[in-house]
Amino acid sequence: MSEHDQQIVLTRAGCPVHAWLSGPPVGPLVVLLHGATMNHGMFDAQVPALVSAGYRVLAVDQRGHGRSRPIGQVPFSVPDLAEDAVALAEAVGHTRFSVVGQSMGGLVGQDLLLRHPERVVSLVVIGASCATARLTRWERWGLGSSTVVLRLWPMRHLARVTARSIALTAPAQRFVQEAVASLSKRDFLTIWRAVAHSMREVPGYHVRHPLMLLCGEADRSGNVAASMRAWAARDPHADYRVVPDAAHNANQDAPEVVNAAILEFLGRSDPAR
Repeated sequence: MSEHDQQIVLTRAGCPVHAWLSGPPVGPLVVLLHGATMNHGMFDAQVPALVSAGYRVLAVDQRGHGRSRPIGQVPFSVPDLAEDAVALAEAVGHTRFSVVGQSMGGLVGQDLLLRHPERVVSLVVIGASCATARLTRWERWGLGSSTVVLRLWPMRHLARVTARSIALTAPAQRFVQEAVASLSKRDFLTIWRAVAHSMREVPGYHVRHPLMLLCGEADRSGNVAASMRAWAARDPHADYRVVPDAAHNANQDAPEVVNAAILEFLGRSDPAR
């Protein structure tokens, strides 16, 4: 982050939620929402590209992540994180904004579209399942049992395994391992429960907003790759792209490809531009 960034702190349900505002004093706002167990630093390669294109950028440490600790009231939910994003955007003078969400951040962006469609200009989802689609029995069982497995998994080993499974490049893997290892097991489980309970089928629902879906070609996280393909078929106006040489954290593995895709999408989807 540069010296020109403004740090924003809002206390939400006992958690000091931190965010960093970059870019010109006027211009469309883009809110960056990271994945579970990550922090705003996962977007370090996206912030300068967006700022150079004239966007204001709000990079958030969501509850329980990065500087946004102690975690505060628990349990919390993906809708709670969506309300945090709305409050942060309003705090910097914006009632409407675009969202770039990775993994859990993509789930938060979907919740914003569902409950606050008037707030969202456009949505970019990187490596996240469709939260409003029907889950198979096996997928429901997997989500339900995952918390039990994770509770027994030592954090140090979990951090190493997670880094190798969701990122391809060495710098991205180092970032992931450090981010996961910085969490307590209590906070980790609280965050994961919010993710596991965020899926809810909405029959007949279709996204009407400008939508970009980015999936790393080597993304093996849960049902993400299959879900994003099915989502693109359900909402055929979506700009669906597979990112080469990238895994779940595609924006870290292949930042130049992802930046170019996001800028092109935002440039044609925001009427204010």
